[in-house]
Amino acid sequence: MDYDPAHAMSRGGSMRRSINRSVSRASRNLEDIFSSSSRRTKSVNEDEEALKWAAIEKLPPYSRLRTSLMPALGEGDIYSNQILNKEVDVTKLDGDDRQKFIDMVFKVAEQDNERILTKLRNRINRVGIKLPTVEVKYEHLTVKADCYTGDRSLPSLLNSVRNMGESVLGMVGIQFAKKAQLTILKDVSGIIKPSRMTLLLGPPSSGKTTLLLALAGKLDKSLDISGDVTYNGYRLNEFVPIKTSAYISQNDLHVGIMTVKETLDFSARCQGIGTRYDLLNELARREKDAGIFPEADVDLFMKASAAQGVKSSIITDYTLKILGLDICKDTIVGDDMMRGISGGQKKRVTTGEMIVGPTKTLFMDEISTGLDSSTTFQIVKCLQQIVHLNEATVVISLLQPAPETFDLFDDIILLSEGQIVYQGPRDHILEFFESFGFKCPERKGTADFLQEVTSKKDQEQYWVDERRPYRYIPVHEFATKFKNFHVGTKLSNELSVPFEKSKGHKAALVFDKYSVKKSELLKSCWDKEWMLMKRNSFFYVFKTVQIIIIAAITSTVFLRTEMNTRNESDANMYVSALLFGMIVNMFNGLAEMAMTIQRLPVFYKQRDLLFHPPWTYTLPTFLLGIPISIFETTAWMGVTYYSIGFAPEADRFFKQFLVVFLIQQMAAGIFRLIASICRTMTIANTGGMLVLLVVFLTGGFLLPRREIPVWWRWAFWASPLSYAFSAISNTELLAPRWMNKMSSDNTTRLGTAVLNIWDVFDDKNWYWVGVGALLAFAVLFNCLFTLALTYLDPLGKPQAILPKEEDHDGSKKEIPMENMNTKKGMVLPFSPLALSFDDVKYFVDMPAEMRDQGV
Repeated sequence: MDYDPAHAMSRGGSMRRSINRSVSRASRNLEDIFSSSSRRTKSVNEDEEALKWAAIEKLPPYSRLRTSLMPALGEGDIYSNQILNKEVDVTKLDGDDRQKFIDMVFKVAEQDNERILTKLRNRINRVGIKLPTVEVKYEHLTVKADCYTGDRSLPSLLNSVRNMGESVLGMVGIQFAKKAQLTILKDVSGIIKPSRMTLLLGPPSSGKTTLLLALAGKLDKSLDISGDVTYNGYRLNEFVPIKTSAYISQNDLHVGIMTVKETLDFSARCQGIGTRYDLLNELARREKDAGIFPEADVDLFMKASAAQGVKSSIITDYTLKILGLDICKDTIVGDDMMRGISGGQKKRVTTGEMIVGPTKTLFMDEISTGLDSSTTFQIVKCLQQIVHLNEATVVISLLQPAPETFDLFDDIILLSEGQIVYQGPRDHILEFFESFGFKCPERKGTADFLQEVTSKKDQEQYWVDERRPYRYIPVHEFATKFKNFHVGTKLSNELSVPFEKSKGHKAALVFDKYSVKKSELLKSCWDKEWMLMKRNSFFYVFKTVQIIIIAAITSTVFLRTEMNTRNESDANMYVSALLFGMIVNMFNGLAEMAMTIQRLPVFYKQRDLLFHPPWTYTLPTFLLGIPISIFETTAWMGVTYYSIGFAPEADRFFKQFLVVFLIQQMAAGIFRLIASICRTMTIANTGGMLVLLVVFLTGGFLLPRREIPVWWRWAFWASPLSYAFSAISNTELLAPRWMNKMSSDNTTRLGTAVLNIWDVFDDKNWYWVGVGALLAFAVLFNCLFTLALTYLDPLGKPQAILPKEEDHDGSKKEIPMENMNTKKGMVLPFSPLALSFDDVKYFVDMPAEMRDQGV
């Protein structure tokens, strides 16, 4: 048969098409098999999940709000798109479960945060629940401060002494120093609305921090304040603004030996959950009535966020994730003496410490210091999502935000020289300055332009109006014209309409001073103090070793083989050993002063933020010190008592043990009290030591009671050491070995004679008087310590300083400068120098936590 190429090609094509159809049919059949299996598996999983939700709905209300479904990663059918969920108790989630959930749900912080918050908001909207919102309004707010001028304002020793003297005389109306009144805010008015991100801009010293403090209700009482600040129509004295809003400071104050996660966990425990539980309860009730099953991830997140009384909340892990702190959560924060996290991370910890709470009204002061632009953008982006989806009220002060960060804000407040130049939508702010003749260049950041256009030095470069010559436009002229600008007119109309309190949500404001039960706050502070004690274990071990070493040296000085019990001279040797032991154990508490002063700044911050009452801090400190004191007393007594050769009776040993223990407790209390009153190491080492010297001098052992002048006799009865000396000497000298011998004149017992020499009461009941007095002093000093922490404020508050060249009304005088006509541009008051560096190397050790993991 002849070969026909065309026929062969046609037949080959038919065969290929037939094969392709067969392969395609087989593929479709295989795909149908798997898709059918997937649909069946998905249907089964959905049925199983529906049964689990139905079982949860049948639980009692309390249990239902604690139970949710969590995706069990690694389980389920590999052909299925549906992952099986397991039932969990949200209050019993361990750290691994919480971290696994956060890593699964929030893989990319900005994107997944918006996705979860959107789901959460849709869930709330679906059942018609209205979220509580806060509108902050301030009207005619003026803040003035009295301050010294020129050299009188310098922190010199002479000025400090003069200030103290004038403060005392000022109480009776006598004034010497002339003070100038500085106006920080000048009749400012505006509205901070919920669901809108507000950026506070302004050059340094423009009053941004003062405005934020005023809105948060945290201004110093010594300032002259006029005007009104209201939340939903309520004045600041009608609710608790510090718990309703949160002010995030520029200063990073944290306990250095706590990790990042521990810091946020403690803050979350102290701030509580607010209205989250009530919201969840109402949400669950309405969903049950409507027969709606929530999404597992959203339900777990909401229930875990509303869990009460847990040591570590999922909100902490969430906050660590969105702030980018999850990579250093187990690293200590660090301080001036210990290396910890970086400065930018520490700034984020300060932010996270406040946003971890339930408060949705935030006033954030310079949160971008030390952060790169991308990190700042990420944080502000997440905050923007929280504001828009949770209807929060947020004002953020930034110095030089990047353009992409600037565009995230809805409203702008431009503050300069204590006056509001503009407040309103971001879209109209350039229009406002263009009406004056100023225009932002195309390649210039809007935020930089806004802060420079009000500056006398930088304003001219932005002038674009060729129809008229440039003239400097002062800040007050901007502020005056803004009131006639359409944005300012609208703002004035809104300010004229009072907020109707009936329209505000009842849960928007906080009327209780503390958000958590006092017992829970005490438990939180107890856990924190116990953790810090374990973290400072080296310090306590060192103290114990130190007291053992001193006890060993004491035993070799007052050696038993050289100590006799024959006469008054021998007895005085034993009294000397007792006195030395009393003094050593007295000063064993000196370290409490340094530790207390070191922790005072963090305590004052948390006290002013109403984290916890002062007594919840002092009580654990006092109680947890008791076991340490017992251990140190055991170490001292175990080494010295029988090696020196004190009275061999067992009851004498335990009586002296009790006195030494109470001396240590009393000493710790008095050193804590000195620290809380002096508040700085410099003052504590001078004034505090003066008090101790008086206590020693009038204690009855340096100078017997009968030799103390009559006008100082009261100090003897007020000195705790007089009771300690009486009790500890009675313990030894009233023992049988001293009372069974006569004195050198054969008229009295030897023990009684020696007590009379020292002018100590020889009645055995005075031992218990001394013990009771030491116990009372220990309690008294700790109570006074608590009162001092409650009512005293930290020393060295910042004070405004005016140069001599300024008038008392705050207006600056022109300062003539030589050779102004011979130099162009900025005239520097110094000669510029060039700095060069070469081959610089910087090494940082790997953190201990990472070394333990093998890195």
